[in-house]
Amino acid sequence: MKPITVLLAEDHEIVREGLRKLLEADSDIEVVGTAANGRQAVALTKKLRPDVVVMDIAMPLLNGLEATRQIRAAFPDTKVLILSAHSDDAYIEQVMALGAAGYLIKQTSAHFLSQAIREVQKGSTFFSPSIARQMRDHYEQATGRVGLLKKKGDRLTSREVEVLQLIAEGEANKQTAAELGISIKTVEKHRQRLMEKLNIHDTAGLTRYAIAAGIIESSVQLTII
Repeated sequence: MKPITVLLAEDHEIVREGLRKLLEADSDIEVVGTAANGRQAVALTKKLRPDVVVMDIAMPLLNGLEATRQIRAAFPDTKVLILSAHSDDAYIEQVMALGAAGYLIKQTSAHFLSQAIREVQKGSTFFSPSIARQMRDHYEQATGRVGLLKKKGDRLTSREVEVLQLIAEGEANKQTAAELGISIKTVEKHRQRLMEKLNIHDTAGLTRYAIAAGIIESSVQLTII
């Protein structure tokens, strides 16, 4: 039987290697690649076409939420399984709305990861027990809270989210242009459109919005804000 091919997207090398070793013990699962940020995850998904991408949320250059959106849009046959330290209702609602097939928190027992990969590959969904309880117990409340963020997020294009993350991570227009392969003038236009759409008129405000929307972690910007 052909093994399930898996791409690991996690910015901490020690965690990536630990996950790889864990999964290598299963004969029916093959880790075909690893990514240290969301942009690499999207590129490697295009190159390797894995069956399942195990995706962290908080990663540099492109966060796991936006990487999930891009992967699901371009490669609908690839399943995305979120593996994150975050268990906030906002994150759960966002990744499910983006088409993720499951959500595990990193505190979950290790054997659940292999089980989750098998289940999502078959077309099922899979959640850590605590996440499943949280979704069941707080569904109505979570829908109300996340609705505002989701509506705001829906107003931004994929490229605008990419630009917003790089702005919030402290990248200058020149660095952002080089990272995205676009002109500085185009970056400036995206920045202006972001400010108009969000009614935010400075970089600090954009950064606070990126943190509130889960596009970056607050710890990334503690030295900037």
